[in-house]
Parts: sequence; structure tokens; C-alpha cells
Amino acid sequence: MGGIAVSEILSLATERDEALARARDALRAGELVVVPTDTVYGVAADPFAPGATAKIFTLKNRARSLPLPVLISRPRQAWALCDSVPPGAAELAGAFWPGALTIVMPQTPDLDWDLGENVGTIALRMPDHADTLELIEMTGPLAVTSANLSGEPTAPEVEQVRARLGEDVAIYLDGGPSKAAEGSTIVDLARRRPAIVREGPIARDAIERAIGARIGRA
Repeated sequence: MGGIAVSEILSLATERDEALARARDALRAGELVVVPTDTVYGVAADPFAPGATAKIFTLKNRARSLPLPVLISRPRQAWALCDSVPPGAAELAGAFWPGALTIVMPQTPDLDWDLGENVGTIALRMPDHADTLELIEMTGPLAVTSANLSGEPTAPEVEQVRARLGEDVAIYLDGGPSKAAEGSTIVDLARRRPAIVREGPIARDAIERAIGARIGRA
């Protein structure tokens, strides 16, 4: 296998194994990779690789006061990253993971990684996308946020994403058109009372049924 190419688009439909291996190597080297998910395309970095997530903040013009979410490949990865698993978390994971639900929970202190400013919480999601889940199995949890410039709409096609983000991303994994035009629903369980931070594909009433309680709005 050759070295990491600059700003390549690799098709998951026609060269899946090679594409995932190249993406793994790029992430381990501290580079950025655009990945498909069950919602919108995301730009990913290894949060444990020095300087990797700083590239996301610079590329997106995103403030470090907005910590990056983390994608995991199985719930037990999420629990290992949490200082404590709040009530309702296991129920939500069982009902909606893999899927379009991000859960905010207390973060394990002193992790040697960089998600931005440490606010004591972590936003976790297990996406419903087999290729990206396999990549995370290869790399470990990834810091991933929508593959767009802050404040701009997301693009449904990987070629459009590349036109916006350019060569600051090493590899673009082409998983076909995005399946959704909006990001995941975000529920904050780190608060005294659970709250929806962002509305999305999973409705409030479905979340309330899963945890057996009413939830507020952030």
C-alpha cells in the first residue's frame, strides 16, 4: 500500500477494503477524513493524535468552546468514556443506537485527548452506517462533526463536500448521497433534568417513551 494521498476520493462501493485501510492510516497519522454516516457527511479526526482535532477547528472556523462530538462503534465504548452513566442512557442506546441520536453524558476526567475546551461532558453517537462503524472498530472512537464550514449548510454529495473543504482533508470516503439533510437529535443527560439540545430525526415523544420520563428543552 502506498502513502497517504492528498485529498483523494475513495469509493466504498467499489474499493471498500482499500478505502477503509487508507482512511485508518490517514487518521492514525493525524490527518482528517470525511466519512459517510446515516445522517450527513462528517469530518473525522483521531482525538488522541496530537494536533489532529485542531485541524477540524481551523478548517471549519469552529470555536474551541464548542467541543467536538465523538462517534463510537458499540455502546461499551461510550460507557468507557463516561465518568458515570446517567439514568436513561442505556435505555436510549438500546432503543436508538445505532442511529441518529447523540447523547451528552459526563466525561471521564483526564483523558489524553483533545475535543476542544473541556466542559466536563461528552457528546456520543453510534451511527447506523456499516462502513463507518467498521472504520471506528479499526481506529477507536473518532471526533466527528458535520463536514461543512461553520454556519453553512451541509452538502449531500461527497464531491460537493470536497469542493468546500478542499485539500485540508486527506481522504474523502464516498458512501453515496447523504441519507438525511439534518444532523442527529441531541439529548443532554448530564443535566439535572434531561433536555433536548437539538431537534432531529428522532422525535421527543419517542425519546420520552424510551426513558419513561418527560424531557425539557435546552
